[in-house]
Amino acid sequence: MTILILLLLAYLIGSIPSGLWVGKLFYNIDIREHGSGNLGGTNTFRTLGKKAGLAVTIMDILKGTSATLLGLLPFFASTNVHPLILGVVAVIGHIYPVFAGFKGGKAVATSGGILLGYNWPIFVILVVGFFIILKITKMVSLSSMCLAIIALIYSIVYYFTVKEDWPLIVIVFLLAIFIFYRHRSNIERIKNGTEPKVKWI
Repeated sequence: MTILILLLLAYLIGSIPSGLWVGKLFYNIDIREHGSGNLGGTNTFRTLGKKAGLAVTIMDILKGTSATLLGLLPFFASTNVHPLILGVVAVIGHIYPVFAGFKGGKAVATSGGILLGYNWPIFVILVVGFFIILKITKMVSLSSMCLAIIALIYSIVYYFTVKEDWPLIVIVFLLAIFIFYRHRSNIERIKNGTEPKVKWI
C-alpha cells in the first residue's frame, strides 16, 4: 500500500499542469488554445512570454526532481522503489495529466528534472548542451531530441567509467523514447523545413 501511495504521489506531481495553471491564473489564457496547444514550456514562452515560459519550465523541471526524491521522505523510508522509477511515473503524469484531460507536455523539462534529482552533473551538461545546440539550430525541438541522445551516451559512458548504474541507462533510454515519440510532428516539420525557429538566441 505504501508503494502504491508513493507511485500515485509521483504521478500526481507529474500531472500538475504548470503551463495551464500559470496561463489561467496570471494571464487568463488557456495556452492549449494557442500556438502548438502544448502545455509545456516552449508553447508557454511562445504564447505568454519569457517570464511565464521560464516559470513553467522551472516548475516542470522541479516536478521530475520532486518525484525522484519522494523516497527520501521518512514516511516512505521503508520502500524500495528506485528513484528513477518514481521519476518516470512523474513523466507519465506530465504527458497524461489527470488535471488537464490527460493531454500534457512533451516531457523534456520533467525528464531533465529526474536527472537533476538523481545525477546532477548530467543535468548541468544537458543544460549547457541545450543552449549550445539551440544557438546553432535555433530549434527547441531538435535541441531537445539531441539532449535525449546526449543523456543516453552519458549514461553509457558513466556505466563503464564511474559506476555500473544500469537502471540509469534503461530509464534514460525510456525517456528518450518518450521524448522522440512526443516530437513526432516536430520531426516531420524539421524534415519539411517548416519547424519554427527561435529568434532570441
